[in-house]
Amino acid sequence: MVREEGAGRALLESMIQGDPHRLRRRSLARGVPRDDADDVAQTALLRAWRSIEHLEEPTPGRLCSWLDTIARNEAIDLARRRRRRPTVTLDDSVADEHDAQDETEMRIILDGALEAIRSLPPALRDTLVMSVADGLSTQEIGDRLGLTPEAVRQRIRRARKALAACRKAGMSSE
Repeated sequence: MVREEGAGRALLESMIQGDPHRLRRRSLARGVPRDDADDVAQTALLRAWRSIEHLEEPTPGRLCSWLDTIARNEAIDLARRRRRRPTVTLDDSVADEHDAQDETEMRIILDGALEAIRSLPPALRDTLVMSVADGLSTQEIGDRLGLTPEAVRQRIRRARKALAACRKAGMSSE
């Protein structure tokens, strides 16, 4: 199959113009700190732009998945860099002990929820994130992934059921 030179770049540009904050939202959903989400998204786009011509079939669904993989890898790379060189930020204000305890409990619950989401099979996790974080309809998700809307709804139900099982098994701090 011979493909038109630059077709991938045009599709990438169209995708980004259609939803410019998509990769930022995906980064946040993967647990990237708010302050770093834009950097992760920009780096992912730069990597995609540089290597778009290596994508065999630049269809919207494949490009979407490919771009999400690049963003996920960039988020992982950021976490690794942070582990190697942890940063310490000093805060002039001292938090109330009660606020700190509430914040810690909430962080434990959120960490458990993120871990539960990360443990889902990729097919379930991706459809759930596209639905909840990206706010896409089942039709839009189906178009991107090459699935019927019913198959998308089924994946979302299975993902939510798996998360509910995690919650019952002790995901919360209690």
